[in-house]
Amino acid sequence: MINGSFMKIAVVGAGYVGLSNGILLAQHHEVVMLDVLPAKVSQLNNKQLPIEDAEMASFLATKPLQFSATLSAQEAYANASFVVVATPTDYSTDANSFNTSSVEAVVADVQAMNPQATIVIKSTVPVGTAKMLRAHLSNLVDFEPHLAWNPEFLREGTALQDTLVPDRIVIGTDDLWSEKILRTLYAPITSAGVPLIAMDIP
Repeated sequence: MINGSFMKIAVVGAGYVGLSNGILLAQHHEVVMLDVLPAKVSQLNNKQLPIEDAEMASFLATKPLQFSATLSAQEAYANASFVVVATPTDYSTDANSFNTSSVEAVVADVQAMNPQATIVIKSTVPVGTAKMLRAHLSNLVDFEPHLAWNPEFLREGTALQDTLVPDRIVIGTDDLWSEKILRTLYAPITSAGVPLIAMDIP
């Protein structure tokens, strides 16, 4: 919690990264998971995990979480303090680059629907994407946008455990507010000795 407050957090992308982080955050905050697949959304709202991870499935089914899933971007983003972007950025061998269109689309939607939200990107993106998106956001709004990178280092099948007990946490931002919030969110983990490495946004 930040200054003792309960937050709404939208998590975009119900894959290993999005689900492990969403389920972890739902212990203390309201988490709304946004995905484009109706079957996934239905499973999650019935406390069923759509991926293979025994520990995460048990956590979702048995823990008292503030967790729901939706197909509606408006429902997910409305009044959210945080939007965590964990959409796929598949590598194209033909283009010799990652496809960042889903990340860019989420950022554009958040700016249109809830420009005050802090956007935290966990998707894998090529070098230079942070600078490009920050410049784009600065052109859209008349205030300094809240944008941060927070990459994940997860293994399939143990994603929740890797999120609960990572070997390090990396955040990249030039925004002091975003850094402060991320440090507060990760305080239960860093207080146990996990190092947090704060870097600039590139």
